[in-house]
Amino acid sequence: MKKEIEIVIIEDDADILELIEYHLSKEGYLITGFLSTQNVEQFLEEESPHLMLVDRNLPGMEGSEFVSYLREVGYAIPVIFLTAKDNDFELEEGFEAGGDDYITKPFSPKELTLRVKALLKRSGALLPQSRIKYKDLTLDLGDKALYLHDNPISLTSLEFKLLYTFMQHRDKPLSRDFLRDEVWGTEGEGVNDNAINVAINRLKNKIDPEHKVNYFHPVWGLGYVFY
Repeated sequence: MKKEIEIVIIEDDADILELIEYHLSKEGYLITGFLSTQNVEQFLEEESPHLMLVDRNLPGMEGSEFVSYLREVGYAIPVIFLTAKDNDFELEEGFEAGGDDYITKPFSPKELTLRVKALLKRSGALLPQSRIKYKDLTLDLGDKALYLHDNPISLTSLEFKLLYTFMQHRDKPLSRDFLRDEVWGTEGEGVNDNAINVAINRLKNKIDPEHKVNYFHPVWGLGYVFY
């Protein structure tokens, strides 16, 4: 199931707010809009949005002041500022207040959606794909689950990482050193080549129990290729 991403927009121009809501809703995001900072903090107490788009020129409290306040009281929600303020001092002011990115008005819908997607990825809220499908396998990244012919297959956390790494790099020979870094990470220093071979063999038996597909192919002196 696709993960629902919630975005808050604070923009005092109703037409611009409606336009942003329209384009981001088209991308599948759940949008809540405000014309000022009023009631936003109350909303944040009840909801946990993944991103905020905040205009700098807001009535009552300037946008960067409001974000600075949210940071002080403990909210770490990623923020993109929307503003006509584009000189170096004002940009620096916005970042120091707790902004993560900046879009200068006027901006195109394409720039808006690309910057939103990029920040969501950086913050970990958005996976590049919710599922990866290849031959008989479906890897669900959100639920950390594997399906073989639509039947669930139990994998350990390490086996899931291992299969995900190979599926990301299909048809490319992967060295054992690369696998050690990508899959085992900081714990990989004590993992020898034989342990990697054993882990791959266990995974092979789970995803291809009848040994008909042969996903993994050894590359002499290097490691394995998955295809």
